Amino acid sequence: MQPLTETDIRNSLVNASAGDSARMTLPGLHEVLWDQREYLGWRDPRTPQRAYIVQWRDGEPVGMMLRAADNRMSPGINAMCSLCQTPRPAGQVSLFSAPRAGEAGRDGNTVGTYICADLACSLTIRIAPPAYDMQPDPAEVIERRIATLQTRLGAFTDTVLAR
Repeated sequence: MQPLTETDIRNSLVNASAGDSARMTLPGLHEVLWDQREYLGWRDPRTPQRAYIVQWRDGEPVGMMLRAADNRMSPGINAMCSLCQTPRPAGQVSLFSAPRAGEAGRDGNTVGTYICADLACSLTIRIAPPAYDMQPDPAEVIERRIATLQTRLGAFTDTVLAR
């Protein structure tokens, strides 16, 4: 992923007002390992239900404001992140909703999906599987996971951008 600046991030939000963008708490951008990310995702520490995802699409940053559901899934069950396709304990996956871009979002229309609660899919997919004689090369597995994450995030973004 190409690095993002504060200005890039604030100007990228497709489903938030200028006021929302101005109030957004940014993560420590100097700490981000950009070459190990497909998107920048974080939860707002001042408003824990609020989250953001920013990615590069066609050479431009595209950001989305999300809201985590108030309710949590029942403990003791597993859930799967729809972006990285990683099964996790239910407490580590949240339902996030995003207002649609434009007039649809202003009218209250939203879309939702289950995502890793910490929005760290880029880190999760890079955990190499164990190498066995009959298994594919771990590097190939990680490359496939990266492609899948990018495809699924693109599809979710397309849904948010749909008018």
